[in-house]
Amino acid sequence: MLQDPLFIIMAIAMLVVVGILMVGIGGFAKGGEFNRKHANRLMRYRIGAQFVAVVLILLFVWLQGGN
Repeated sequence: MLQDPLFIIMAIAMLVVVGILMVGIGGFAKGGEFNRKHANRLMRYRIGAQFVAVVLILLFVWLQGGN
């Protein structure tokens, strides 16, 4: 499974989602100007990245035959 390029791309997509989420939560916790300026944009990026990650997960499961 680790040699499958789709698995690697899927894992990277999930890590990107986690990274964006952590930056967004960190900005929310810190508050201030950064949060006011970037909070909505970061959450929109997270939703887009999460959509891509879910599509890749479904594609991976479908191509593996559900096993």
